[in-house]
Amino acid sequence: MRELFIAGAHVTPFGKYHGRNLRSLAAEGVAGVLADAGATAGDVDAVFFANAAEGYLTGQECIRGQVALQDTGLLGKPIVNVENACASGSTAFHLACAAVASGSADVALAIGAEKLSNPDRARTFGVFTTGWDVEKRGGPDSSAGQSAFMNIYADMATAYMRRTGATAEDFARVSVKAHQFGALNPNAQFRDPVTVDQVLASRTISGPLTLLMCSPVGDGASGLIVASAAGLGRLSGDPVRVLSSVLRSARVGGDESAVVRAARAAYRHAGLTPADVDVVEIHDGAAPGELIVSEELGIAEAGNGPALLRSGATSLGGRIPINPSGGLLSRGHPIGATGCAQLAELTDQLRGRCGERQVPGANVALAENGGGFLGDGPAAAVVTLLGRASRS
Repeated sequence: MRELFIAGAHVTPFGKYHGRNLRSLAAEGVAGVLADAGATAGDVDAVFFANAAEGYLTGQECIRGQVALQDTGLLGKPIVNVENACASGSTAFHLACAAVASGSADVALAIGAEKLSNPDRARTFGVFTTGWDVEKRGGPDSSAGQSAFMNIYADMATAYMRRTGATAEDFARVSVKAHQFGALNPNAQFRDPVTVDQVLASRTISGPLTLLMCSPVGDGASGLIVASAAGLGRLSGDPVRVLSSVLRSARVGGDESAVVRAARAAYRHAGLTPADVDVVEIHDGAAPGELIVSEELGIAEAGNGPALLRSGATSLGGRIPINPSGGLLSRGHPIGATGCAQLAELTDQLRGRCGERQVPGANVALAENGGGFLGDGPAAAVVTLLGRASRS
């Protein structure tokens, strides 16, 4: 297989932009990633556009990417629309890697964008009831007052507490750490530090979860340019290596989650182990997710996620910082943009461009992005490993 590189990465500031539409957010994301790669639209051979909610919120189905990207200079290129719940962005990246690895493209763009905020908040929350088996759990519900996934996270958190001895204070510490990182990220939706007491005192959402333990609704875009060695010749961006990108789906009734199976394959393809990883971005839709997934990735031993957190190893300056971007909890979670935003953060960590939140000497980075819910875990999971590279 050909060597793969990320030659450009960009994240727009995440937030609630009531006066903007998906098209303007996507155009901002495209302009940013092309500029970072030293590329023009003409340099791009294929485009993979990630979005999860536009069809439900506006009725724009089928050709979302073609509509959203029509003012970017990319129209006329092969554009593939990618919808894979919260893993849409990382799935678009995975497909961009596959296109370049196969030789069908030398330069591919993965761009994720989401306009999730809406004057009708109940309609926004209705999006989340489309990310599970509607025959078993019920169809889209625009009367919901919050993300239905927080009830799922609450059930998972309660089971995790029984299994490991984790406490609500541990979940609060995850949120505190996320906001400490987010305060250092100019693109984060929330940039104010919080305390454990503030997290615990915030409004109860479901079970042990409080408001500050849950990721927010938001808008934004993020993109990545994937290139072969030949494709790098067209570009001037600072590249990092793609060591592996693995997508797995849920196996209902199976004893291993999609995350576990994706991680095992990603390590094998890269010839690495969890001990080789220096910095991680985890899909923390709710705070317990960081602890649960750190174990699934082999970063913490089974049952030791809380101990790893309490040790300081996952904080800035620790052995293996998790979510230096602020994660979904602080950076934000515009669904279709999230997976690309994780990878953009890690690309810049490997380039040494993250300022006060920089992980010193980071050589290997891992991203985990989950999407939807099926059986007893995510319906889709993408695990990606990146490594430092130098332009020859």
